[in-house]
Amino acid sequence: MSEKRKCVFAGTFDPPTLGHKAIVEACEKLFDEVVVAILVNPAKTPYFSLEQRKEMLRLTVGESEKVRIVATTGTVAELLKAENTEIYVRGIRNSIDLDYENANFYASRKLDENVTAMYIPCPQELLHVSSSMVRSSLLFGTPIDEYVTEEVKEYITRNQRERSF
Repeated sequence: MSEKRKCVFAGTFDPPTLGHKAIVEACEKLFDEVVVAILVNPAKTPYFSLEQRKEMLRLTVGESEKVRIVATTGTVAELLKAENTEIYVRGIRNSIDLDYENANFYASRKLDENVTAMYIPCPQELLHVSSSMVRSSLLFGTPIDEYVTEEVKEYITRNQRERSF
């Protein structure tokens, strides 16, 4: 029996977008297990709570035996070690993303020389999609349909009433 292929796809997912969904779907085709990790940075205040981001990720990626959602306050290198994989997947929209991800990759590589980055290009029709665009749209009261799944849009709309944006 061959060894199980596993990767980690991590981010803040504040909130998860159609771009994130596309990367997870690409990973599901390539790997036996995909760990989608919410990185919690104590120095940052996210727009959505950790529990909200977990729920929106579940709504975004759906039910799959291949995908597991976790949260961590540690480094990517620590997470990869804990998950017993070296493969760190990143979605890339443009050259700015590539420069940013390369810098992070080399920082992680200093912590663990076995870290291997795998860059997956974003589908062309989603190049404009980002979590920051969703947050900006929410602040200005403009539609978010082209950035998130219908389920996430409904979740945000339901929860928006409970929060003053």
